Amino acid sequence: MKRDPDRKPVASNRRASYDFEILERIEAGLGLTGSEVKSLRAGQAVLKDAYAIIRGGEAFVIGLHIAPYGFAREGGHEPERTRKLLLHRREIDRLAAKLAQQGLTLIPIAIYFRRGHAKLELGLGKGKRTVDKRRSIRDREERRELQRAHSPRRVS
Repeated sequence: MKRDPDRKPVASNRRASYDFEILERIEAGLGLTGSEVKSLRAGQAVLKDAYAIIRGGEAFVIGLHIAPYGFAREGGHEPERTRKLLLHRREIDRLAAKLAQQGLTLIPIAIYFRRGHAKLELGLGKGKRTVDKRRSIRDREERRELQRAHSPRRVS
């Protein structure tokens, strides 16, 4: 995604692009409680094992860990509860059709705030095989070598 001055990053899933080939990116709102928002603003989120599903015409994210907020009343919130994703009906229907037909997965890529609202960037991805992962690593290393070779700091 392009850099957005309104976008304040909280957490990202760097492993998503390694394990999955991201075909499409979708922005969704998150249904959160007050203590969850406070904890997100403090940067207390982990996307590592999270994934999204569509069940009963609604979208949910599962496995998203938002640490409890220390100053919340009565203990705050459950850290890994299932949270609702806020999407339009036609977006949910389109995603459900793609997930069922093509065997794809919805992977959370990043959490951020845009204009004061918590957003989750989802990736519609296809799992990579080990061979594809090795190819990705090789391509990345080749790009680094090219950058080093053309770097103005390089002294021969």
